[in-house]
Amino acid sequence: MAKSQTASAKKNLRNIGVIAHIDAGKTTVTEKMLFYSKFVHKVGMVDAGTTVTDYDPEERERGITINAACVTFEWNNHTINLIDTPGHVDFTAEVERSLRILDGGVVVFSAREGVEAQSETVWRQADKYHVPRIAFINKMDREGANFYAVVDDIEKRLDAKAIVVALPVGAGPPHLPEAFRGVIDLVEMKQLTFDAKTQGQEYSSGPIEEEMLEQAELYREKLLDDLSMFSDELTEALLSGEQISSDMIRKVLREATIADMCVPVFCGSALDGVGVQPVMDGVCNYLPAPDDLPPIEGTAPDDPEKKETRELSVKEPFCGLIFKIVSHPHGDMFFIRVYSGTLNANSRVLNPRAKQKENIPQLWRIQADHNTLVDSVSAGDICGVIGLRFSVTGDTLCDVKNPILLESIVFPQTVVSMAIEPESSDEDKKLKQVLESMRRQDPTFQTSVNEETGQTIVSGMGELHLEVVKHRLLREYKLKVRVREPRVSYRETIQNAVDVVGGGERTLGGVRRFAEIKLHVDPLPDSQDVVVQIQSNDEAFLPEWQKIVIEALKEETLGGGLLGFPVVGVKLVVTGGSFSETETDEPALRFAASDAWHKALTDGKISLLEPIMRQEIQTPDEYVGDVVGDINQRRGVVLQTHNRGQFTIIEAETPLSNLFGYSSALLGLTKGRAGCSMELAKYGAAPNDVVKSFMLE
Repeated sequence: MAKSQTASAKKNLRNIGVIAHIDAGKTTVTEKMLFYSKFVHKVGMVDAGTTVTDYDPEERERGITINAACVTFEWNNHTINLIDTPGHVDFTAEVERSLRILDGGVVVFSAREGVEAQSETVWRQADKYHVPRIAFINKMDREGANFYAVVDDIEKRLDAKAIVVALPVGAGPPHLPEAFRGVIDLVEMKQLTFDAKTQGQEYSSGPIEEEMLEQAELYREKLLDDLSMFSDELTEALLSGEQISSDMIRKVLREATIADMCVPVFCGSALDGVGVQPVMDGVCNYLPAPDDLPPIEGTAPDDPEKKETRELSVKEPFCGLIFKIVSHPHGDMFFIRVYSGTLNANSRVLNPRAKQKENIPQLWRIQADHNTLVDSVSAGDICGVIGLRFSVTGDTLCDVKNPILLESIVFPQTVVSMAIEPESSDEDKKLKQVLESMRRQDPTFQTSVNEETGQTIVSGMGELHLEVVKHRLLREYKLKVRVREPRVSYRETIQNAVDVVGGGERTLGGVRRFAEIKLHVDPLPDSQDVVVQIQSNDEAFLPEWQKIVIEALKEETLGGGLLGFPVVGVKLVVTGGSFSETETDEPALRFAASDAWHKALTDGKISLLEPIMRQEIQTPDEYVGDVVGDINQRRGVVLQTHNRGQFTIIEAETPLSNLFGYSSALLGLTKGRAGCSMELAKYGAAPNDVVKSFMLE
């Protein structure tokens, strides 16, 4: 059985993620890292379905990453825990939960497409969790590759301070006169040449070729000038005319990167094996070890106002966060990031949210779809545990005697749903068990039962998400079910502010009960929140009654609006009411709250909201007119168009209900030459004919 790393080894530990837009080359970058570190002896290929991290049959069949996969390898005396994340917007939750627990990131961009829609999304997610990152501009061997345009894109579209540490020598495929053929290391001022026969595993360092020397010196000067903003010592050395050492450059750049003040930029072609090792060196040199980061913050479980902190040290009491759950032959495996202390096999820990103790029978070191037993793990480690009974994704586990509740993970709401019907009662039982297991594993996958039709409704982040769910049900679990076409997940809100009074006198079981609730409801435009408050100075409105009313109103809003869809964008304020010392009890208060809520929905005039998707379409110029015309027919609005290399980029906002099957339609319009990415932009008012159709139902 393997042992955990010693505390001294934590300085050389890196927990990183590889993140990007779909097809930027994340998984190929990961495979080359594993090959160069000798974790594998043969490079896996995405198209052949032989990669280490894309081990799921759906991933191998589609050639995309669906599940975030973790592998650990050694490089330059450093241990690197790497998570390869999906790039498709439908699986953005995998990126969200990975970034929540990672210490650093490698963001991959395509040298031809530059910063794309999902690039911006993952960048914002990394900003949200203050994750230091380095950038790798990949696919320099592609026709239309433009390193300098992508660097400009990073600065303008992502509002990042890009620090170029590697320059490409040439650009484009081999048949071009100035084809991509190497990388210039601006820290050492050397040109790196990679051996194609060894798939880039062997490379040499030499003098910079004469035609690139002036450009290299210009960018070296810019590198030093940029770094001088972060270091007085380096500034003084520059002013005094001293030679700046490579060690000083790396030291200043590391400090600035960890402080999230800049992003070192590398370049290369992962497929051709050019420029990947400098990125691996960059992970070691510029991204943080666990103890380089500030203490993790949380709250006392019994007092949300009381702040608690843990140093990222083995000397602190244990605490960790469950960030992922996957199916395992012996039960669900829970992925845990350990933030402080030590976690031993055969121990007990506390789940402060569930207020339950959990047994830790075994600990596993995770390697994609292969795992190894370990005796213990400590601060900075990522491990797997099987057999937890009360825990879910986002839960904290901590020392029983030193409780702390860490910030959980917030996932986006679902936008698409479809109905599933089992062919028999036996299949119905199996379906419920499978869906519950899938829901535990994927927080963005939701299930419910339509009370009128009896159909099981599953909801997800997009068409592809639900298609993968369908295939798993039919292939992996071999269920005999009928699957209906996907449909949009709408929302409801109110249009007008209203004041209502709910409740009154009722007789239940021969007992007279009485309570009245005064409720003021305001719409919250452009918000997905539901806010419930009490603003009453009435002493007769007892604190325990106020708690019951708040709880009842929250339950009512979760139950949906007049059309049965979740309610969003409303603020409910209880301003008072009428009560009786002898006749007011919990059932009377709950009835009054429910009655007030339904009156508010009716009087406030319900508005149906539909999801609007932000599209980024890349198309050759000759098809722009056809693509724009098609967007208009789908009730879309073109926001702007601009050129990117040989393509035109069209940015638009279009209702999701009109985008089912859009990818295939776009390929037909442009003879297979255009591509599109999309993400949820907002919710907007649905047209009257859609509202009427639901009213008729």
